[in-house]
Amino acid sequence: MAEDLMRYDLMAQEALRGVVKAALRRAARQGLPGDHHFFVAFDTTHSGVRISERLRKKYPDEMTIVLQHQFWSLEVYDDRFEVDLSFDNIPERLSIPFSAIKGFFDPSVQFGLQFDVSDTDPNEEADEPATADASPESQAAVPAERSASISALPQPATRKPAARDAGELDRPVEPEPAKVPAASVPEDDEPDPGAAKVVKLDTFRKK
Repeated sequence: MAEDLMRYDLMAQEALRGVVKAALRRAARQGLPGDHHFFVAFDTTHSGVRISERLRKKYPDEMTIVLQHQFWSLEVYDDRFEVDLSFDNIPERLSIPFSAIKGFFDPSVQFGLQFDVSDTDPNEEADEPATADASPESQAAVPAERSASISALPQPATRKPAARDAGELDRPVEPEPAKVPAASVPEDDEPDPGAAKVVKLDTFRKK
């Protein structure tokens, strides 16, 4: 097989990051419709990521934030998004480049995307790219060690947000055959094993 000098794998990832950008822009303009909410896993070491030193020390490699009940001032730009969240009742402003995103998951419809991440500009000829224990009040983040590989996404059933218990994010999630992004996923209903809509990029990657 000929070498892929076009780097279609990078083009595919860039196009799929556009899906994440569009979803965040809609949430910024209109709020989250219905039961939709987002888990966004990102590389905290990636250039352009702006988080407090307190969070950087706590999550030196990666972090997953949850945009659901309490987030403020969500602003979406061409290259990044910014949002205010509360961690342990301390407000924080986060700025996250789309190129730093490792995974995006909407549990309400069991839709997820995964990405490779590097610090190289996606328009250059190099590999292109793009989680936290939060206060139960904000549901802002999930510890990184329980957060992502979005390649094997869970298929949770959803319930009303009001049914969430304080500290629910800190309870371990029943493991799937592969590592899954931890979250405050309801455990009372049995998921449909064939319902997940997951886009995997392995087939696009350069051999």
